[in-house]
Amino acid sequence: MPPLPTILMTLGLAGALLIGGGLVVVRRSGARPAMGRRLAGARQVAVGELLDLTPGPDLPTRPVRVSGRIRCADPIVTSDGDRLVAFHRDVEAWVPRVGWRSLERLRETRSFELWDHDGSLTVDPAACAEPLVTLPHVWLGVPDDLGEPYAPALARLRAEQGEPQRARATTRMLSIVDRLLLLATVRTDGGDGVVLAPPPGGYVITSLDLEDAMRLLGGSRRRLLLGGSAAVAIGATLLLAAIVLAGVRLAIG
Repeated sequence: MPPLPTILMTLGLAGALLIGGGLVVVRRSGARPAMGRRLAGARQVAVGELLDLTPGPDLPTRPVRVSGRIRCADPIVTSDGDRLVAFHRDVEAWVPRVGWRSLERLRETRSFELWDHDGSLTVDPAACAEPLVTLPHVWLGVPDDLGEPYAPALARLRAEQGEPQRARATTRMLSIVDRLLLLATVRTDGGDGVVLAPPPGGYVITSLDLEDAMRLLGGSRRRLLLGGSAAVAIGATLLLAAIVLAGVRLAIG
């Protein structure tokens, strides 16, 4: 039988490898479990409820999920006539044996008021966590179909990493007609009012109802999510067992 230190080291290493591998698999599934837990676990409140709070002990100590509509005096206006407060676009090309590589990362936002019939609070979506929890618009094609604006980036990619075979453009938007759920921290404004501040990691913003948002954050490849989550759980158990056994061994000398 191997000596106990070898067993402990093996357990710890196996646990760490399973956790790392499981997290990679979860990421590849497209799921965002941490973002989903933050959004679903928060208490939902209306804007008017927050405006009625007295700054001080009445303020929530944890982030809350605020519901409301958008009001913006200077929205982004697209070529299609869409009026937006956030426009995120990622253009990527896929290179064999390398994977997806970014050609463009565009982030354009406008501050807006989140309102209901009892009042409004200002939000700057530049401080949002990514991705925006909206249904993405995805274009897939060959790199040359991207057009002249991306020719320099494609030429650089070819020179540095090889010939790209595929391209995709993913666009996420928040329209002024959307109704939002917003994960935010409630803070005082220095006077008698309150403001919505980004929690650690940024605002989580969705234009979907909570049930649909959770489905989207669960990713499209559920088997990978379940497999990765199981690997993380088993790895954490092994790592914890190694730590406990090491502590017992030290305690008894």
